[in-house]
Amino acid sequence: MKCPGSPRVLLVPAALSLALLGLRLQRDAQEPFATAPEPETEPGPFAWQEAPPAASTARPVAPRHPLQPPYPYPYRFLLNEPHKCREQAPFLVLLVVSEPQDTAGRHAVRRTWGNESAAGGVPALRLFLTGVHPVFGGPLQRLLEEESALHHDVLQQDFLDTYNNLTLKTLMGLEWVSKHCPGARYVLKADTDIFLNPAFLVRELLQPQLPPKRDFMTGHIYRNTGPLRSRAFKWYVPPEVYPNKTYPPYCGGPAYVLSGDLARKVYAVAQTLPLINMEDSFMGLCLHALGVGVTSSPWGLFNMNRLDYDKCRFSRLVMVHHYSPAELLRLWPHFQGPEGGCAPP
Repeated sequence: MKCPGSPRVLLVPAALSLALLGLRLQRDAQEPFATAPEPETEPGPFAWQEAPPAASTARPVAPRHPLQPPYPYPYRFLLNEPHKCREQAPFLVLLVVSEPQDTAGRHAVRRTWGNESAAGGVPALRLFLTGVHPVFGGPLQRLLEEESALHHDVLQQDFLDTYNNLTLKTLMGLEWVSKHCPGARYVLKADTDIFLNPAFLVRELLQPQLPPKRDFMTGHIYRNTGPLRSRAFKWYVPPEVYPNKTYPPYCGGPAYVLSGDLARKVYAVAQTLPLINMEDSFMGLCLHALGVGVTSSPWGLFNMNRLDYDKCRFSRLVMVHHYSPAELLRLWPHFQGPEGGCAPP
């Protein structure tokens, strides 16, 4: 059945909609377009020994540079070992930086210098520091969880595991020490591609028979160095991330050691400083903010370049850089064997 007048009824809402649309277009033509809200910004680049500008002349701060890791930020522990220090505070905590996929490197470290019995008879604790693989995070996560359940020595937070996030890895380790192992006397941060002599480190530099050192940090010390401004280098640091021409003195990243009290102070002061993507240089910035200097050690104990293996020579060193997992596994049994005629140091 047809309904008389139905076409007229349908035309009324259509005409009303067209009228409202015309009013809206007329209003929009008279008013400026609304702009999108400005993104939230974080404090500007870290500039030490500079006074803040007066309020009347303050300029808007720049947004965070992509190479500047966000921090402080509540990164979550995906893998954690919060009870490792419950029974005994270790003399030395080994924080070993590791990529999620580097199972061979972790295996080699566990069987060589990272073995907790290799630290010259003092209580030692080994932990690997890792993030989330930027591409294969899911499949690798299951493997890491199995590895963690087997060895109980993997720490992981939910940041992407990239070279420019190495600072976040070290701060994760210092966070763990500060919250779960504050009684540790010393903390060693190390990479997996080194040859380390922990017994010599403990005996000659840390000297467990003496009272614990305070505000102590040593390694291969860099002085009067500055950021590399060329994008061709993986160590590129733009002025937006770090504006100064030089860094304060700092210890080279492959291996350095700091006292437990200083590890906690560095973690605390890092919460107040803009991060930079160079992890070892950032440690120097933290020391500068604390008013603490690096401690010189005998020259050559921490070697940033590779040296050919020689047992007698390596027995008097702390660290040699650029040793692969296969080389560590091959050389370590010989290094741990009898002295074999080495002259006393």
